[in-house]
Amino acid sequence: MTTNRTNSLEPAFIEAQDVLLRLQEIVKQQVIGRDNIIELAIIALVADGHILLEDFPGSGKTTLAKALGEAIESKNLSTGATLPFRRIQFTPDLLPSDVTGVSIFDVKTERFNFRHGPLFAHVVLADEINRTSPKVQSAMLEAMGEKQVTVDNTTYALDELFFVIATQNPLDLVGTYPLPTPQLDRFLFKISMDHIDRAAELEVLDSIKERRRLVGNQNKVNRDDILKARKTIFTQINIDQAIKTTLVDISTNLRKDERVLQGNSTRSMVLLLPALQVRAAIRDRSYVSSEDIENLIPEVLNHRIELVPGVSDFDKVLQDNMERPLEELAKSTLTK
Repeated sequence: MTTNRTNSLEPAFIEAQDVLLRLQEIVKQQVIGRDNIIELAIIALVADGHILLEDFPGSGKTTLAKALGEAIESKNLSTGATLPFRRIQFTPDLLPSDVTGVSIFDVKTERFNFRHGPLFAHVVLADEINRTSPKVQSAMLEAMGEKQVTVDNTTYALDELFFVIATQNPLDLVGTYPLPTPQLDRFLFKISMDHIDRAAELEVLDSIKERRRLVGNQNKVNRDDILKARKTIFTQINIDQAIKTTLVDISTNLRKDERVLQGNSTRSMVLLLPALQVRAAIRDRSYVSSEDIENLIPEVLNHRIELVPGVSDFDKVLQDNMERPLEELAKSTLTK
C-alpha cells in the first residue's frame, strides 16, 4: 500500500487503509511469496466475499487461512463464541450437523442446547470442499449466502465477519462432487495457486523458526475495526457510473460471444463492486479505476464463464470482450 496520502482524504478513510495495511503485514509474516494472493484474500474478506482456491497439497492454503484468521481479534456473539479460525476437512461421510452444529438434549434442564459447529468462526477453511455430499454443500451455501445456519428448523446467525476459504484439487477428481453452479457463484474469487519462485521457497525454509516463534505473539486487528473499515470504504470510495456501464458492457459482450456457452450472472457484478472499492483503497485512491477492473475481473469470472467445447483459452475470450468497453471507459474519463 502506498503512503502518498493527500490532505483531501478523510480521517476515517485513512484509518480504514491502516486496517488493510496491518492485516497485510501480519499475514505476510507467515505466508511467503504469495503477496498477490494475500491481497486478493484481504480484498475478499473486507468486501464480504469468499474465495475458492484451486491448488495442490502443501501449497500453503492452510497457512494462509490460519494466518488471516489469527490476525483477527475474536468477539463473543450472544449465541456463543466465534473463534478466529476453524478448519473443516470435507469427506464423503460428513453430515450437515458436523459443520453447522447440533442440538443436544440436557437431562438436567430437560431442554435442547445448541452446540455450535465449526462454521461459527471469522475465517473458515473448507478443505477439499468438493469431496463432501450435496447435503453438506447445501448447508455451506446457506452459510455463505445468508450468514446463517438452520438446525432442527431453528436459524442461528453467523457473525457479520464471516469468510470462507474453500479449496479443491483440480487434478484429483476421484470421489468428488463437483460444486453446483449456484454455490460456485457464491465465491467472489477463484484463485489458482502456482508454485512460489525459487527465492521465496528458500526464504520459507530459512524462516521456519522465526515464523513459528511469531505464532500467537503477533499483533491482531480488532474485528470491529475491520467491519468499520468495510463500511468506510463502501461509503467513501466513489464508483463512477461509467465504471458500472463498463462492467455491464463486458458482461453483455461475453453473453453474446459464440465461444461462451454460459455467461456470468448479475450477482457476479454486484459482488465485484465492493471488491473494486477495497482494491482502490489499497491503492490509496478514493475512486475505482479501469486498473481495478482489469486486475480483479479475471478472478471473478474465471469460474462463472463456461466456454463451448473446443474453446479453452478463457483469458483470450475475456480480453477480446473487455477491449472495447475499456476503450470507451478511457474516452469518457478523458472528456471529464
